Amino acid sequence: MDYKKYITIVEDWPQEGIRFKDITTLMQDGPAYKKAINELTDYAKTRNADVIVGPEARGFVVGCPIAFDLEIGFVPVRKKGKLPREVIECDYGLEYGKDCLTIHKDSIKPGQRVVITDDLLATGGTIEATTKLVEELGGEVVGLAFMIELAYINGRKKLDKYDIFSLMTYQ
Repeated sequence: MDYKKYITIVEDWPQEGIRFKDITTLMQDGPAYKKAINELTDYAKTRNADVIVGPEARGFVVGCPIAFDLEIGFVPVRKKGKLPREVIECDYGLEYGKDCLTIHKDSIKPGQRVVITDDLLATGGTIEATTKLVEELGGEVVGLAFMIELAYINGRKKLDKYDIFSLMTYQ
């Protein structure tokens, strides 16, 4: 399926010069969204995932239906101060500063096979921080799954030790 026809390009958002790839139009089309999630689910099956992990917020709309289909758990990764129990955290760089991601300390069991999902792979910073959190808890990151990959930014370079699957790529 040509998923790109379901993606809306928003010029100059969130700042001038950015061509934002909006997945909400894909999500609004039930059959296209279902097909996209089914393909990502099939990928997670090939990786023998025990659990799906996704960073907020779009990682939730990608990862939750995959976990549901596979009848395995979903673990959210959130910004600092958003999770209610004991967490571990990882600082990471953004284009214009720093941020911090957290995960519940008891959410990943040692040896669990983890597939991390998100809507978009750009610089790879968010996913790199997420992999560090999973691995600190003893999980094995067996795959990274994305709806969109911005190849011209080359976030893969940061994540080259992981198996990466993307539904669509923008060169």
